[in-house]
Amino acid sequence: MGRWIGERILDLLALGGIICIIAVVAAFAFNISLIMFKTGSMSPTITTGSLAIVREIQASEAEVGDVLTIDRPGQLPVTHRVVSTTEVGGGKYSIEMKGDANDNKDPAPYQVTQARVVIFSVPKLGYFVSRVSNPRVMAGTTVAMTLLVTWSFWPRKRRT
Repeated sequence: MGRWIGERILDLLALGGIICIIAVVAAFAFNISLIMFKTGSMSPTITTGSLAIVREIQASEAEVGDVLTIDRPGQLPVTHRVVSTTEVGGGKYSIEMKGDANDNKDPAPYQVTQARVVIFSVPKLGYFVSRVSNPRVMAGTTVAMTLLVTWSFWPRKRRT
């Protein structure tokens, strides 16, 4: 019985590993990444602690109503809904944005050539990812996985 449980745990871990490999390949192939929402400016659509999958796009692809993440030099990125876009030349666009929970538009339009569009988000998943990405948790997980793999290959006495 104990061996069967151990084998099922290994099966689940192998499946998790395959999912991780697929996610990494998809991230490179489709230019996607993850962002975590640390504020409630996009509530109730995207709540604090949500984890979103975003895809890099050219600013010319942005449409009114899209939720975009725009990188700001020397500051944290901002993720809000597009209110308007205006071409300013040279592939650059002026994009006005507003958080769903905010009364006013952002103070100034963003002048960009690229942005990241939110494909979808999962509420509260950002909290989990934040906790498991802690170095101590990662170290503990690595040790546990190493012990589990070692145990799975450890020679056993044959029953007769």
